Amino acid sequence: MAIAVFTLILTRNLFSVIVLSGIYSFLMATILVALDAVDVAMTEASVGAGISTVLLLGALHLCKSEEAKHAHKPWLPLAVSLSTGALLVYGAFGLPTFGDPAAPIHQNVVPRYMQNETEVPNVVTAVLASFRGYDTLGETTVVFTAGAGLIALLRRRKKTEPEGMQRKDDA
Repeated sequence: MAIAVFTLILTRNLFSVIVLSGIYSFLMATILVALDAVDVAMTEASVGAGISTVLLLGALHLCKSEEAKHAHKPWLPLAVSLSTGALLVYGAFGLPTFGDPAAPIHQNVVPRYMQNETEVPNVVTAVLASFRGYDTLGETTVVFTAGAGLIALLRRRKKTEPEGMQRKDDA
């Protein structure tokens, strides 16, 4: 994944960027499968590596294949990105160890969901059946809105002539 990201940063050919983005999404989906988040992995594979790649290739068909040269060096966005990344890494040091049964979520949130709100004996079923419905509705809304926006953007309109004007072959 790191190789794909560094290649993405250096590449100016937009076709290569789209293909590398699809590869990155596919690799991310395989990592999510390894972390036992199969539902998220399927979403990442279908939306990130699948439909996004197809839509971007369709948009590229209507555009130039080379990225325009920057008028100036993007130092401010680079500084903001690096400082945000540094803050996220710093914040991650305060998190409990991955899978720690003594983590606060396993002491407070999980028992409340399991005993009071859902009365389902399985954590995965409780979360998926009781709480992920809102998340899935949100994801569906986002994908639908993005698709409608892309269709509106990429739709070609026929040029219409003013009503008073006639073509030469009509006269």
